[in-house]
Amino acid sequence: MRIRRNKTTLLTAAGAALLLGLTACAPAGSAGPGGIDDSGDAPATGDGPYNLEIAENPEFEEGTTMSALAEAGEIRVGTKFDQPLFGLQGPDGSPVGFDVAIAALVAAELGIPFENIEWSEAVSAVRESFLETDQVDMVVATYTINDARKERIDFAGPYFEAGQSILVAAGNPEGIEGPEDVEGLAVCSVEGSTPAATIAEEYGAELLAAGAYSDCLDPLRNGQVVAVTTDNVILSGFVDQNPGEFELVGDTFTEEPYGIGVPLGDDAFRTFINDVLEEAYEDGTWARLFEETAGVVLDTPEPPAVDRY
Repeated sequence: MRIRRNKTTLLTAAGAALLLGLTACAPAGSAGPGGIDDSGDAPATGDGPYNLEIAENPEFEEGTTMSALAEAGEIRVGTKFDQPLFGLQGPDGSPVGFDVAIAALVAAELGIPFENIEWSEAVSAVRESFLETDQVDMVVATYTINDARKERIDFAGPYFEAGQSILVAAGNPEGIEGPEDVEGLAVCSVEGSTPAATIAEEYGAELLAAGAYSDCLDPLRNGQVVAVTTDNVILSGFVDQNPGEFELVGDTFTEEPYGIGVPLGDDAFRTFINDVLEEAYEDGTWARLFEETAGVVLDTPEPPAVDRY
């Protein structure tokens, strides 16, 4: 499917306020969180916090998910609300982060502005059921693609490659250097996640299953567990958000390709999203969105190859 490039540029009142504020306070030649540059060059302007152009009157085959969503002018997205850098609930109640930006990118190509995205908190244990019961149209929630999940839903992407890592208290009081050191010890991760299964089944940890990764921080603080484990990018966000409290140890020990979950069998929607991702890889939009979100802490990687299985 060819992505339509007939777009219109929208600047909301909120975006205009952001532009004015950044122009007033940003140093010359600097770019703000929306990619706005006051160096004298004319910046690209677009919709919402991620400065995305909205497709104007996009046309899709009748009966497809894309056609229905474009006609409705809104989309329902499941994401995380507790993960710095990727999906964290902001002061106004809307989530922010790289996952949120990727979801907004797909919405923009459907002609849907940021303010018409309905966000639902999709903790790890409910992501498949949200799609199966039609509570959301897609899930963008640090969602690792694996064969077991493919039996229930389909994935577009991947749009990012992460790896499982280990978070400990600052100073590493237990001397943990890698997953082999947690056998028989209490480790916190999220119920229904691949990191939880890996640390318990492959490395013999005593799992404390939490509802959300942020729920693991207090058990680590009070010594109820010796470590927290999930993807390195999520844990890096917690380190950044809680200076002096935590640190990462060892290298990553799994590969976690993040995909966009869609209902099982919706091949047309999956193909459309894959096309959107590949275009964003090629035109630099993917890198820009990463740098404005997770890239404030993490180095910007090369985007992964889309898997059109």
